[in-house]
Order: sequence, then structure tokens, then C-alpha cells
Amino acid sequence: MDYIAAGLIEAFGFLLRGDGETYSAIFTTLKASTLSMAASLVIGIPLGFLLGYYSFPGKRQVRTVVDTLLAMPTVVVGLLVYAFISRRGPMGDFGLLFTIPGIALAQTILITPIVISLTATAIEGLDRRLRMTLIALGADARQIAITSLVEAKYAVLMAAVAAYGRAISEVGISMMVGGNIKWHTRTITTAIALETGKGEFAMGIALGIVLLLMAFLANSLLTVLKRRL
Repeated sequence: MDYIAAGLIEAFGFLLRGDGETYSAIFTTLKASTLSMAASLVIGIPLGFLLGYYSFPGKRQVRTVVDTLLAMPTVVVGLLVYAFISRRGPMGDFGLLFTIPGIALAQTILITPIVISLTATAIEGLDRRLRMTLIALGADARQIAITSLVEAKYAVLMAAVAAYGRAISEVGISMMVGGNIKWHTRTITTAIALETGKGEFAMGIALGIVLLLMAFLANSLLTVLKRRL
């Protein structure tokens, strides 16, 4: 147990003295996860609304596919995206491989189903009388969509937090698409895996503490917003 205590002490030392390698991984994680979360919300909220609000042939099958994608393995997403953005892939000319935008692209594919599914569930759970009331008041499709999303705002925020948590905690995509390049694409999770494997237990603990803190802050923000909205 002594090495665990020593690791904790050294981990706080890394954080307090502003260790460059540690904070590089932190900032890379924040950049990639924030980009991917923003993209997933832009894509996922409208699609989730359409899936939850409208009835159409094959809706049940589409919903099954979306829900299945919630458990999509990160290494599979990483493999597929790697194949597309590598030099031999159809998107190779964009130079996304081993870059933060490349990681964000793959993470967006990973977490968008979360936003779609939770948004659809929230819309389906709204009072059916809301739609009829809005139509009776002469609301157009855009107004109906906006009002419905406002009514389901807490569930949509939960979708955003869940997507963000999934993005910051994944390792397969960051390793395969980002390449785990020091000072460039090394994220918190890939750094933890690498440093722990090298025997650098303290840095792994330091980054683990930060990862837990990020998740805690995200959920705390959700709680605050729930009280105010």
C-alpha cells in the first residue's frame, strides 16, 4: 500500500507544479471532447427530435439501430475512421490522421447515437396534449420543434453530459486515430494507459484524478442547471 500513498502524493505534486506533460494531455482531451460534443449536439438533437416526434415506416428498426450503436466499441469506431482518413482512405487528403480534429471526428461518430437516443426518448415522453395545443394555436413546424425541445431541456442536457462523459473516457479512438503522440494528440486516457504501463504510477493517478474531476464538474453543472431551468 505504500506505493499507492506515495503515488498519490507525487500525483498532487504533478498537478500543483503545473507539469507540462500532464497538462498537455488534459488540454488535448478538453479540445477533442468539446469539439466532438458540440458536433454531436448539432447533429444529434435534430435527428433525435425527428425520431421521437414523427411516426414513419421502419421507425422501430431505426430506433433499434440507434440504441444498438450506444454500445459501439471504441476500437471499432477507431478502426473504421482510421481506414477512411489514412492516406489510402477516401478522406486521406484532409490530413486528419493523428490530429485533434481527427480524434474529434471519430468521437462524434461514437457519441452522436447517445444524443439521438436520449433526445428521442425525451420527446416521446412529452405530454401528447402539448402537440395538439401548439397546432391549435397555429404554431408552425419550427415553433413546435423549439417548444418541444424547451419542454425536454433537462433530458437534452442529460444527453449532452452523457455524451461528454463518453468522449472524455474513451481510449480506443484516441489511441488509433490520434496515435498517442506526446505534446500533440496524447489524451488523458491514453496517457494513463501508457504511463501506468511504464511504471509511472504517479502520473497515471494525477490524470485519473483530473478525469474524475471533469466528470464530477459536468454532473454538478447539470444539477445546477436543473435547479435554475
